[in-house]
Amino acid sequence: MSKPGQHVIPSGGKWSVRRAGATRASAVFETQAEAIERAREIAQNQATVVFIHGRDGLIREREPNGRDSYAPKA
Repeated sequence: MSKPGQHVIPSGGKWSVRRAGATRASAVFETQAEAIERAREIAQNQATVVFIHGRDGLIREREPNGRDSYAPKA
């Protein structure tokens, strides 16, 4: 079973990084780019994926990192 990924989501005009299933953000940033950078660092360390949400809250991009069991096979 795969570890939960990191989600970059809009949060009251800012952007937060939240582990899948968590109720609280692990970090909040002014820009989406800053949040994505931090989510990538966490995902790299935990060998999980990053889910990037748009302003509408829907997932717009998924970045596999490390040993993601759901990553497409080459």
